[in-house]
Amino acid sequence: MTTQLTEPAPAHRLGARARTAVTVAAVVLLAGSTAGYALHAGQRPSGQQAAADASFGLAGPALYFRDTATGRVAHQPLAAAEGGAERTGGGPACDRFHTAGGTALCLRAEPGVLPKTYAVVLDRRLREVSRTTVPGVPTRARVSASGQMLAWTVFATGDSYSATGFSTRTAVLDLRTGYLVKSLEEIPLTVGGVRYHSPDVNYWGVSFARDDSRFYATVSTKGRTYLVEGNMSDWSARTLRENVECPSLSPDNTRVAFKKKVSDDPAAPWRLYVLDLRTMAETALAETRNVDDQASWTDDGTVAYALPGADGRASDVWTVPADGTGAPRMSVAGGSSPAAVAGSADSADAP
Repeated sequence: MTTQLTEPAPAHRLGARARTAVTVAAVVLLAGSTAGYALHAGQRPSGQQAAADASFGLAGPALYFRDTATGRVAHQPLAAAEGGAERTGGGPACDRFHTAGGTALCLRAEPGVLPKTYAVVLDRRLREVSRTTVPGVPTRARVSASGQMLAWTVFATGDSYSATGFSTRTAVLDLRTGYLVKSLEEIPLTVGGVRYHSPDVNYWGVSFARDDSRFYATVSTKGRTYLVEGNMSDWSARTLRENVECPSLSPDNTRVAFKKKVSDDPAAPWRLYVLDLRTMAETALAETRNVDDQASWTDDGTVAYALPGADGRASDVWTVPADGTGAPRMSVAGGSSPAAVAGSADSADAP
């Protein structure tokens, strides 16, 4: 099932009566969504299976993505013709996917009374290495360039401060040690140079640096969103810039692509930007449409992202130059979760 989601609106504190009403509404909403998903799952095409075909693995150069028609991961040449008709299917069924460094992360929604997500770690041949079950609906997945650090985000419910029904949980898994951080909300956060405490802090959209310790992510609190730079080694995080969501670090680790709120129009609030971390200068990209996705770099000069699809497709994958020049190009008709693999041993975010 394709779960087309938007980012949660920043949360505000509620009174007891309002919290009760929101909880009831959320349960009803989730029950309806779950029932719909269960029905959809039962009607999946017979060819849609959870595991990858034996002949399907991670090898580049190629652009991997989720085929929205089948729900399974596919790939095509990086330089495929516009629209990407040269695809090879047969990957695992995922609702969100990312790969780097010979490791893949497949987030798979599981129907039930309340929704839950399987975070499935796969090796280079896309064989299952481990899985973690978390409550919520999958929304973001990311693997570090080395393939050793993984992060995933789900939409969760039940937080008393949430006025809009959803909040997020972001987990980080270190494959070197097997250590799992179940929620980034426990990391000490500094806002404007001052240690910050608030029960409504939410993180999503992690992107790792090459050292497997530094990372960038979105943090929201009190109705504001920030770009946060964190460090797993000293377990700290600090805000760098406001009005930044879903950062994606470039392969050379010098720039961050992100979506920025540029309008109060709820139908089109976002636009893609790139922030140069050396100068902190922002560049608006040539894509002027509303992009509600965590971009992925295909190389140091190009970012890929999903947009609502044309001709009845759930979504399409587009690419655009990262320096503000050029024009958007549709790379995959009927795709999402793009991740470029540079070579047989390389990865989407690897230099």
